[in-house]
Amino acid sequence: MTHSVLDLSTPQQQQRSALSELAQETGALTRRLFVQLQRRPSTLVAGILQPLIWLVLFGALFSRAPEGLLPGGMSYGRFLGAGVIVFTAFSGALNAGLPVMFDREFGFLNRLLVAPLRSRSSIVLASVIYITTLSLVQSLAIMVTAAFLGYGWPGAAGLLLVMVTLLLLVFAVTALSLGLAFALPGHIELIAVIFVANLPLLFASTALAPLSFMPPWLGWLAALNPLTFAIEPIRAAYAGPLDLSSVLLEAPYGSVSGTTCLLVLTLLTAGLFLLIRPLLNRKLA
Repeated sequence: MTHSVLDLSTPQQQQRSALSELAQETGALTRRLFVQLQRRPSTLVAGILQPLIWLVLFGALFSRAPEGLLPGGMSYGRFLGAGVIVFTAFSGALNAGLPVMFDREFGFLNRLLVAPLRSRSSIVLASVIYITTLSLVQSLAIMVTAAFLGYGWPGAAGLLLVMVTLLLLVFAVTALSLGLAFALPGHIELIAVIFVANLPLLFASTALAPLSFMPPWLGWLAALNPLTFAIEPIRAAYAGPLDLSSVLLEAPYGSVSGTTCLLVLTLLTAGLFLLIRPLLNRKLA
């Protein structure tokens, strides 16, 4: 005689159990990525050293920039600091798809797909948590170095604005990178996209120079560049008392406030995650 086991748990208990299992799976996959980083710490070291070199060398190169070049008489080191912070977070997030791509090529992703996971969303969540943590650590290292060089430190409210802005940017670029990791055929193509995108997006932004210093066509590109919408709020956080309603950027198409910058980044993040969701559903099915 056979006996069937009835699940008498309530829907709330089942939901808590599912969330607990998802958290455990995500935690295990995230720990795996950090173990890989621990075995190859050069990735983290290089990700910190490169922007530090940019900050020190470019800051020294333009330390005698003529008065009136930068808005508000700001020193070039402080002006550059926001750009380097954002570019560091952007570069780290753009690399988010590489671990997933290598898992695809070496067959580990296929093992995960046949494993009895509660939710395969844990694969994506682990990558997002890992890259976000890495990008924030690198950005904080840049901020500490900038403060040591005398370029200032944002107050408590300014630091919160910096973190929120970086999180929005990192989430958006991570979504794009993960989508590319599943859409492109191999890591060579993904690395090529990363190399092609990095420097043009840096130079076509307000990271290194204000819009008033650019030719009109480049000013238009910089004013539409997502990096610019992240750089300007962070630059404002260093400038003094925060007022997100104030104009941070005089773009060719009109004035841009801090609130507008954060709204653009939020819409970009939501849009990119919605864009890659069907792709992830197909690839992780």
